[in-house]
Parts: sequence; C-alpha cells; structure tokens
Amino acid sequence: MNYVSGLRCRECKREYSISPIHVCEFCFGPLEIIYDYEKIKKSLTHKKIEERPKSMWRYQELLPLNGDPTVGTNVGFTPLIRSEGLARALGVRELYLKNDAVNHPTLSFKDRVVSVALSKAKEFGFRIVACASTGNLANSVAALAAAGGFKSYIFVPYDLEQGKILGTLIYGTNLIGIRGSYDEVNRLCSEIAENYGWAFVNINIRPFYAEGSKTFGFEIAEQLGWKVPQHVIVPMAGGSLITKIWKGFKELEAIGLLDGVPTKIYGAQASGSNPIVAAFKAGVDWIKPQRPQTIAKSLAIGNPADGYYALKTIRESGGWAEDVTDGEIVEGMKLLAQTEGIFTETAGGVTVGVTKKLIEQGIIPRDESILISITGNGLKTQEAIQDQVGRPLIIDAKLSDFEKIGAPKQRERENGIQATL
Repeated sequence: MNYVSGLRCRECKREYSISPIHVCEFCFGPLEIIYDYEKIKKSLTHKKIEERPKSMWRYQELLPLNGDPTVGTNVGFTPLIRSEGLARALGVRELYLKNDAVNHPTLSFKDRVVSVALSKAKEFGFRIVACASTGNLANSVAALAAAGGFKSYIFVPYDLEQGKILGTLIYGTNLIGIRGSYDEVNRLCSEIAENYGWAFVNINIRPFYAEGSKTFGFEIAEQLGWKVPQHVIVPMAGGSLITKIWKGFKELEAIGLLDGVPTKIYGAQASGSNPIVAAFKAGVDWIKPQRPQTIAKSLAIGNPADGYYALKTIRESGGWAEDVTDGEIVEGMKLLAQTEGIFTETAGGVTVGVTKKLIEQGIIPRDESILISITGNGLKTQEAIQDQVGRPLIIDAKLSDFEKIGAPKQRERENGIQATL
C-alpha cells in the first residue's frame, strides 16, 4: 500500500506529484514528502514493527518508496547504549549513545539516507547516481551504488581525509576532487545536475534522501521502549539530520506510537564552521555563510541548505545550539573512546564536546535523560588525532626491557592474582 501522495513546498505549500525535483517552481522553497498519516495510523503498530527484520526498513510506511527497498536492505538498527563510563565522567544520571559509527556498510548514518535515495532512484529509472560530499556521503553512495548496480560520480573537496578518499575509491566510483570548499563543490554539482540526467542524491533526489534520517529517531524511540529522551544532541553540517530526528519523533506521536515528545533538541557544530550556532545565538533566522576552518571536515559546510529549518527545530523544541574548538573536539573523541570504547570521527567529538559544555553551563540538567548522537566512525578521520594520543613504547624482546618501562613488581602481581581468586 502506498502511503505517499505527493510533494509539498515547505514555504508556499504548493503541491507537486512525485518526481525527481527538489525546489518549488514558484517560490524556490524546498520540497518535502506528503504522507497519509491517517492511513499509516490504521496500519502501523508497535507489534508490526517489532516483528519485522532489524533494519531501518521496519518503519517502511514512513519512508517515501512505492514498494519494497531495493538498495541497502540491511542498513540501520544500530546499537543504542546506556552509558556508564561517560555518564560518570560527565556527572549525569541517565545517558545514552546512539551509535551509527557501526552502521552498515560504510560506518556512518549516511547509509540511511543513501539507501532511501538509491531505492527511489531505481524506482525513477535512473542508471547513474551522484553526490556532493564532505566524505561520509561519498563512501555511502559509492558502496551502495556498487551494490545496487548503478554507475556513480562523486564530487568532494580535494583535501578530504585519506580514510574517506580510500573508502570511496575502493568501490570503483568516479571520484572528482574539487579545489575549493564543500559549498563550492555543491554549487558545481547544482550546475551539473541541471545539465545531466543523473540522480544527485542531495539535489534532485533530496526530498526522498532526507527522509532516511528519520529512522535514526525512530530507532531511538523503539530502543528506549517507545519513549524519547528529554535531551538529544545532534551534530549539524547542512542541518538536515537534526530536523529529521525531530520530525521522526513527531510523526511517531502523530500516528499514536509515542504518547508525547518531551524532547529538547540541541545542535552541535565546530567553532571553525558554526553558521547555525552563530545565527541561533544572535537570535536571527537567517544564516550568514562562512568559510570553514576545522578538523571536523564532515561538518564543514559554511552555507547549510537546511540551516533555517535546523534553527526552527531547535527553537520549537526548546533546545539550544553550541560549538566547540578543534582542541575540544579531540578531547571529546578521546573521552568517548576511553570511557565507552567507541572510536568516533570528529563529528562525534563535536557532539560529546558540546554535551559536556552544555552540562557544565547548566543548560542540560544532570538528572534528566540525555542522548548523544554518534554519526560516524573514527577510522575515517585518523589525521585529526594521530599526534594527540601518544606513541607506542618500543622495546627489545627482553623481560628486563619490559621491566624498565614500569612493569609491576612481583608482590603487586601476586596481589593482583589473589584479588581475582
């Protein structure tokens, strides 16, 4: 059964039939999906969802496909972890981590949006897919395009981290590095999209692509027993993810799967690329573009496409926005790794760092439920910390050399053995 009836402009509310378009031809506002929520409410239940395979597609009625997914069918349902170590370090009572650093197949939340985008591209009959990316999207489009039988073209800033470059090229894609920022890459891609008949996942397929992020929120609610945290911290680049997590919560409420949404949403950015945070703190609705300078390259978007809507989400939910320096990002990455054993990329360092700052400022209470969004894997951004975590101690294969570097004394070893008996 089809639960999607068309597209609607988020500004002037004009409606369009389903097709690969992303802006209103009257006011140039962004388009979004129109769902028949009454029909979904009659069909979708907790029981039906819980009986389905553990992937993002267990919420299929709330995603914009005509039929079953054809690309990325195993994506999603990543771990939600009740934190103990990080909670103690931050001095809070109830802390959760939603960990998309282990998402399949490319270790970031982008696998969610790309699965929807390429499944929809296949429905539309496209054979070539493309994207502009700061890295994680490049990995995901390349991998899922290969799995889905598409030819792909991917455009990135030329100076991305090597992990993301290699993690894209391995899939046999056409990778083009552009001398310039992501915003310049995106402008070029908009021109290419106008002249080539390709499915650009974050341009002409964007209304469908963006809906995949809602599943991050759906899973949070289900994994917490069909309730939502009081505070959710989300990294912001283009600003779409934060809006879709909020939309996902509100959709579950609208169809009766949540009793309410007492959640405040917090936006997190790097200080060297913080246009949304700057607008929030200035109390304005418009975004002043920036030229990003930060180690958090996956968040380095100076002119965020959904910045206005990210601001709206934060304010509507009663949340806040904050940024952290590169040094604080590294400390956030190390803190998460050393308390929870999770190696996150720089975006995760941003969310951890911002969470710490907001708790210390008293903006997030220490005795309420908090969830930190972890959206990508640290193996992709090793350059950011390679000089920040020390070096291995090198010795010869001799017991005497081992003892010289601080091996425990015999009595300490015996005490340790006795303590375990």
